[in-house]
Amino acid sequence: MNATRLYHNPRCSKSRGALELLRERGIEPEIVAYLDTPPSPAELRGLLKALGLPARALLRTGEDEYAALNLGDESLPESALIDAMSAHPRLIERPIFVHGGRAIVGRPPERVLALLD
Repeated sequence: MNATRLYHNPRCSKSRGALELLRERGIEPEIVAYLDTPPSPAELRGLLKALGLPARALLRTGEDEYAALNLGDESLPESALIDAMSAHPRLIERPIFVHGGRAIVGRPPERVLALLD
């Protein structure tokens, strides 16, 4: 988890904005096209640990899969949420910037800069 990488969706304006901000500062992160290559449950657990967030905080609640999989059910265990995000990566909030063993969700995109200090 020490690599500099950006979990990126090129169709998302926030994700594109975060990448642009990083490049303006001379940072070329490893780009993880997470929709094409979804993170494994183990990788998601590592990301959540670096983010300091529970799985529910990384879920995009407006996606169709969220309702279809009944992920609003508060009784679902963390493992079920992680498995759902791995199987349906559109559920993962974006972008996620990883740098120096830490991670942050780039919403707004300027938040990625906090890891550069």
